[in-house]
Amino acid sequence: MNVGQPDPIPAPSESARSPLERAIETIVQNVDPAKIQDEVARQCVMQLLNLVERLAGELRKAQAEIQFLRQQRGSGKAGGGKPDSAAGVGPGSAQRSSEQRRRETKEWNKSRKLDKIRIDREQKLPLDRTLLPPDAESKGYEAVVVQELRISTDNVRFLKEKSYSAAEGRTYLAELPEGFSGEYGPNVKSLCLLFSHLGNMTEPKIREWFANMGIVISAGQISRFVTQGQEGLRQEKEEIVEAGLASSPWQHLDDTGTRVNGENWHCHVLCNPLYAAYCTTPRKDRQTVIDVLRNQRPRIYRINDEALVLLRQWGLAERALQAVGSLASPQEWSEQEMEEALRQTVAVGEPQRRQILDAAAIAAYHAEVGHPVVRLLVCDDAKQFKRVTEELALCWVHDGRHYETLQPCVPLHRQQLDAFLDGYWAYYRQLLEYRQQPTVEEAARLSQEFDPLFSTVTGYEALDQRIARTKSHKAYLLMVLVHPEIPLHNNPVELDGRLRVRKRVVSYGPRSKEGAQAWDTMETLLGTAKKLGVNFFAYIRDRVSGLNRMRSLAELIRQRTPDLNLGASWAGS
Repeated sequence: MNVGQPDPIPAPSESARSPLERAIETIVQNVDPAKIQDEVARQCVMQLLNLVERLAGELRKAQAEIQFLRQQRGSGKAGGGKPDSAAGVGPGSAQRSSEQRRRETKEWNKSRKLDKIRIDREQKLPLDRTLLPPDAESKGYEAVVVQELRISTDNVRFLKEKSYSAAEGRTYLAELPEGFSGEYGPNVKSLCLLFSHLGNMTEPKIREWFANMGIVISAGQISRFVTQGQEGLRQEKEEIVEAGLASSPWQHLDDTGTRVNGENWHCHVLCNPLYAAYCTTPRKDRQTVIDVLRNQRPRIYRINDEALVLLRQWGLAERALQAVGSLASPQEWSEQEMEEALRQTVAVGEPQRRQILDAAAIAAYHAEVGHPVVRLLVCDDAKQFKRVTEELALCWVHDGRHYETLQPCVPLHRQQLDAFLDGYWAYYRQLLEYRQQPTVEEAARLSQEFDPLFSTVTGYEALDQRIARTKSHKAYLLMVLVHPEIPLHNNPVELDGRLRVRKRVVSYGPRSKEGAQAWDTMETLLGTAKKLGVNFFAYIRDRVSGLNRMRSLAELIRQRTPDLNLGASWAGS
């Protein structure tokens, strides 16, 4: 999905601004430091305007925190959650969600619905001839398609023939039809999974729905269908991740919170255009990110030149660095072996020990053979993603959101922000065009054009700091000039992450590690089936019934990988 330029940032509405903000605007609305001749006076005025912005921002933050505390005490308006200041926004904020951005930029093309409808039966509706005039002449039929469902029970009493052989001392019993096992048919089992993960229904609601349809089923039985008996599906989930990692040298990665048995865990969402995978873990540090990229295989470590260079860059003390260097070898270490070697060889504190393990894990991951190794991550600026892969591409939309959180109360600053964002999104559109027709000359031009745009100095302190921050990320933001097939934003993984967010809103969180694994498994199958255009209910029913006639999702990923050619710029490297 391409995301274009958003609308200009609007000024806060009159009703949303505080009396202080309205008074400030009245006082400074005609102040323009550029018109002040005296240099000292001009600098003083600019500093005062920036001081006004800082004080106004602190006031908004304090007001948001006060409102939040009142809500927590139940003495103010109903509500809860985090105060708006946590995101740097408040009343009249110009920040908009990624959903709003998508709505503003998406081109809506209404498709023909009839082409997608499967006709199950046809019924002719004749006219009542007694109501027609004598000269009425038949002109054939006019088709009208009506979509309808038939929902009814199909409870069967199977009479299984039984025979006994006295000679063998053995009883023979007829088998149930293919696809049936236990007390419930494949449709009931599949609907439990469909309602839970596609419909985001709670287990009590699923039971209530079945009761209304005439199916007698216990809450425990539904829970077992939803969370247990998924060994085959979990294996498919692992195969999907392996095939997805092998389908392209770059991947999207992000995480969102998930409460597991009342504790804060993290759901990592890994995806590209062919699949979406979910992995819930207690932590989200750098080693956990590597675990996700290695499909949760047992951790491995390696002390080599790359690990030692990383540790030197991270500022590890020379004495500790020499001790770590004594462990250098071409072999891989298991987690237990690495921990024991560090305990016996290197005397450092916990932060330094964590650095050593991170560096050794990164070195081992980059040297791994026999499994796909991700070359580039498309992600946000979180520190746990850095150094894990050879290259990193930052999301332009994430970077742009930082500008949208600026809420200048000085009219001059608002004008400067609007003017800069016009240039920002114009440059972004040029990068989108470059992706369609990349050339070496255009890449060089865009790289050169980046520097003057993000060297702009406006005098608006908060804006200038943000511009400088963007400039410092030039190599990551312009990775598309080297690899035109990668997207400019991380929106696909945010969209895939909403599957977990919506599930979390309804069910709050799984009650155990096994429940979290069940969520991961079903959401991986659901997210991948959607991207591949596979009917999720048909696929789950095929697997639950044991028929296994449909091609696996991992096989479909491998089949479609050559067509997309997601790693064209890495060819030969």
